Amino acid sequence: MAKKRVTVVDIARAAGVSKSTVSLVLQGSPLVNEATRARVNAAIRDLGYVYNRSAANLRQAKSKIIGIVVNDLTNSFFAELAVGVDAVVQSAGFVQFLANTGEKIERQREVIASMREHGVSGLIISPARGTEAGDLAPLVASGIPVVLVVRDIAGAGVSSLTSDNHAGAMAAVRHLIERGHRRIAFLGGFPDTAVFEARMRGYRGALREAGLASPDELVIGSAPSRAGGVTAIEQAMMLKERPTAALCFNDAVAFGVCDGLRARRLEPGADFAVIGFDDVIEAKTAVPALTTVSVDPQGMGERAAELLLKQINAGRAESEAIVSPVRLVVRQSCGAAVERRAREVSR
Repeated sequence: MAKKRVTVVDIARAAGVSKSTVSLVLQGSPLVNEATRARVNAAIRDLGYVYNRSAANLRQAKSKIIGIVVNDLTNSFFAELAVGVDAVVQSAGFVQFLANTGEKIERQREVIASMREHGVSGLIISPARGTEAGDLAPLVASGIPVVLVVRDIAGAGVSSLTSDNHAGAMAAVRHLIERGHRRIAFLGGFPDTAVFEARMRGYRGALREAGLASPDELVIGSAPSRAGGVTAIEQAMMLKERPTAALCFNDAVAFGVCDGLRARRLEPGADFAVIGFDDVIEAKTAVPALTTVSVDPQGMGERAAELLLKQINAGRAESEAIVSPVRLVVRQSCGAAVERRAREVSR
């Protein structure tokens, strides 16, 4: 009876690693640490696996596939971005592979390695937290066109498409100040990201411009999610001197803030002003409709795809850095009268 052929899956199971990690070892990738590499190589020897390099080369030939790697697919922003990418690449005869990293760098490495195995023609990546230029070095060395979206990485040497987060935050806070607010909170987001830093600078810049203080107690970080928004507003409402308005890190946080306010029998837009950031589809249909800084996620996906296809068609990956303008879309969630809110928030 013929002996069953040993596969990469068998190696992965024996070494206690993922299939993508085994593939990285077989390709001689520097992304795998030495201890893991030794464990995989031991499993290869023990099982008698033979790497078919010619077959691997065929698999790595370029296909009509675009890879999209995002850091948080639970955020509807990225679903809208993927729709924008698909609209452009589909018309150019490409299909997209979509993967979620959940903010995990190791997962990001694995999915990128897997996409390279399938011979993707290019990658659009919203990097996981903590991603550094060195993490993208193998991609740059391979010549695969790459476009970073949402989060840029200094020194990465690849193209990027980001939003003017600083200007957007300034516009939002200026609007709240014009409506009479003086205690304005910044709620949600991870402080160790470039997007948070830029939006924070805009928030503080607008307050400083108006001669207002920006005490640290009014900056409350949290997961950039609906649940994170609930947590952030709960902390804000426990302050001795509560805020009367908030700029939220993104729309998901803003929706959570609205939930948290209602749990306290406070109505967003009537008792407390809320502004989000992104302008996802749900923002205009929410009750109250959400005032937000429009990034146009679907449009961002379209522009990222166009930038990537330009590099693919040119046959070279020349990096470009594009910062897209944003605009404040005023709806009902920031429409409260300050006098009424000052009376009722204290109850």
